[in-house]
Amino acid sequence: MLTHEARSPMLTHAQAEDIFLRLSRFSNADGLEMLIVGGHSALTRFANNTIHQNVEEENYIVSVRTVIGRKTARATTNKLDEDSLRRAVESAEAMTEVQVEDPDLLPMASASMSDGPPTERFFENTAALTPEDRAHAVEKVVGIAKKNGLTTAGIFSSSRSAEAIMNSRGLSTYHVQTSSEISITMLADDSSGWQKANSPDARNLDPLALAETAARKARDSASPREVPPGKYTVILEPAAVLDLVGFMFFDFGGLAILDQRSFLTNRVGAKLFGENITVDDNVYHPLQSGAPFDGEGVHRHPVRLVENGVVRNLVYARATAEKMKKSEHASKVGHIAPTGHGFPLPNEIGEAPMNIVFEAGPEATRRTVDEMIASTERGILVTRCWYIREVDPYEKILTGMTRDGTFYVEDGKLRHGLRNFRFNQSLIHMLSNVSEMGTPVRASGEESFDMVVPPMKVRDFNFTEVTKF
Repeated sequence: MLTHEARSPMLTHAQAEDIFLRLSRFSNADGLEMLIVGGHSALTRFANNTIHQNVEEENYIVSVRTVIGRKTARATTNKLDEDSLRRAVESAEAMTEVQVEDPDLLPMASASMSDGPPTERFFENTAALTPEDRAHAVEKVVGIAKKNGLTTAGIFSSSRSAEAIMNSRGLSTYHVQTSSEISITMLADDSSGWQKANSPDARNLDPLALAETAARKARDSASPREVPPGKYTVILEPAAVLDLVGFMFFDFGGLAILDQRSFLTNRVGAKLFGENITVDDNVYHPLQSGAPFDGEGVHRHPVRLVENGVVRNLVYARATAEKMKKSEHASKVGHIAPTGHGFPLPNEIGEAPMNIVFEAGPEATRRTVDEMIASTERGILVTRCWYIREVDPYEKILTGMTRDGTFYVEDGKLRHGLRNFRFNQSLIHMLSNVSEMGTPVRASGEESFDMVVPPMKVRDFNFTEVTKF
């Protein structure tokens, strides 16, 4: 089998360094940084039980940041010829000249800041996927739909990508990975089912199993009934957990605290959630993906964000860590140091943890979704949520709706499908009322980035009204 280097046009580390050398020849700035990201992506889309689109793209974005004194700006291009690279540098320098000086601007990251453990996220079987391979998988999905008298729609995508950051202080870091994703919706006259999975290794995707689960949910939730809104015990499948909790993690950045836009303001060190909630940010976890360095090339450190319900730590870009040390918050936020979670400069966000991993306690205490159902006298099973919006940023109250498989649970059994609900729910309250959890899995949703989360059984989840479908 061909290696990814031989199969080009994957960008190699040496090729990225050559592009940076070419950029350097055009620059008169005090400092120069290059971020280049891109690769090959392919997508097979299906609807009405047939494939209707197959697209492939090869593209790289070169983003150039220049520093002149205490000013900085960035320009981008998706062309690698000499003229385009020169114009990108000239544009960055021209924009830099007209910026207001930033007294907090630090020198670019040094080479030693990029030193960290490597990650292996490139899988040959995923890189080698063809349109025929994806079509064969879709054929299985359509077969399940037809067998159950349903209509299916969704996507099967695959990609191989490279990311590199280089700067004039000698930093040169590079990451290559593959990705694969399947999303399936099964549609009946008055019900639907859904499943989605993503992995760097396509062997972790089982289109047949995903299709069978989505079909079962659509079939079993047919002729949905209505129960009144109120507070219920809910069993949240991993996708539902992910799309809800994803709304809180941008608040774990140090700059969010300094700007007083985080729900953790004056709460770091406090017990905010239940004893059974422990959360890490860990790019090196075997179920995670992504580059092991941030937008400045600084390697990512694993960070314990929450431990037994207590908010322990924040994540920091380099400049934010320096600001925090000088702020009134310094004595209240625990250990302050760059953690490798910054976004490319300049930006207004600062940093955020993007490799979330929930722990779920000892194996002996974990429960499958079926076991959670069996232990529930009266409750609701939620497959996933959508159209989620933040109502109260400080109490992290969210509103949204259930969809694609909502079921009534009574006396330990799924009884029937339900009309969907709108909810108004505080994440703080939700994560303080988790009575059972399952084994954490790599989960995919529609409202947030992929995380490693468990299914959860939650007390007193607040449904405010029944929807029209």
